[in-house]
Amino acid sequence: MNNFAVYSRDGCPYCTKIIKVLELAELNFVVYKAEVDFNREGFYSLFGEGATFPQVVLNQKNLGGCSDTIQYLKDRFLV
Repeated sequence: MNNFAVYSRDGCPYCTKIIKVLELAELNFVVYKAEVDFNREGFYSLFGEGATFPQVVLNQKNLGGCSDTIQYLKDRFLV
């Protein structure tokens, strides 16, 4: 089973896009929101200083941002 986690922030168009892609593909995912579920320090400790939103994790492996995640899904025929 695919268990995606999306680390997002309000107002981020790429966050909205990847969430919509995961919904349309009917994949299992959870969304974590900045300043609600984690703070800046926690985000950077997970993904590195200067990481951008969104960050997508699959079964504890970081896939990267929106474009990287969409490519991952295409390569595996999930979208």
